[in-house]
Amino acid sequence: MSPRSALVNEELRRRSKERLLHAAVELVDERGYEATTLGDIADRAGSARGLVSYYFPGKRQLVQSAVHRLMHRTLEEALEREPRTDDGRERMARAIDAILGLARDRPVLMRQHMAGLLQAEGFLPCPEQRRLAELLSDTVARNGSQDVESDYPMLRALLMGAVYAAVMPGAPLSVPVLRAELFKRYRLDWEMGVPPAPEGTGGTEEKDRPDMARFFATEEPGTQSK
Repeated sequence: MSPRSALVNEELRRRSKERLLHAAVELVDERGYEATTLGDIADRAGSARGLVSYYFPGKRQLVQSAVHRLMHRTLEEALEREPRTDDGRERMARAIDAILGLARDRPVLMRQHMAGLLQAEGFLPCPEQRRLAELLSDTVARNGSQDVESDYPMLRALLMGAVYAAVMPGAPLSVPVLRAELFKRYRLDWEMGVPPAPEGTGGTEEKDRPDMARFFATEEPGTQSK
């Protein structure tokens, strides 16, 4: 049997990494960070445990990369959904709603993510995070910023603060309240983006939460089995 080509090997590595990222967000969302081990993640992904260490220096890096993947793909999907628009204010509204939506739909996962950023290892840059930064910077620019280098970090800080407030154990602020404050700051109309359901209509049921799997595809679009 002839050896696999470099292209095939690269594709296999990509799929293995995708499965590990997907398994990481699933398990942390289900169990929390501390109750999830690298062995658990490897088992869920159907990968050899040694592969985890091959791709990621440790659990913290893996989980941060996985959550940043979820965040940037969620944001990307929101910005590009139909009807597509170049209107800067609408794109800002969609960006805010996308990130707040993760806090609403995945509170355990986002709480663990925020807690991880405050650990000794702190913020760990990775390709997934850089893509998230690019999307948010572009959103700020399209919204009319004259100083993206200053305005992007402020938007990032405001979104992080809103997520933290939404998932804080024992004293969370509601997403509509947080949305109202952010929309006021950026002078956005409430009808923009995806306005939340009225208060008192209940939280997001498990069956209604958006599926994360589409953001961790292990095959190229169009190659999935019919």
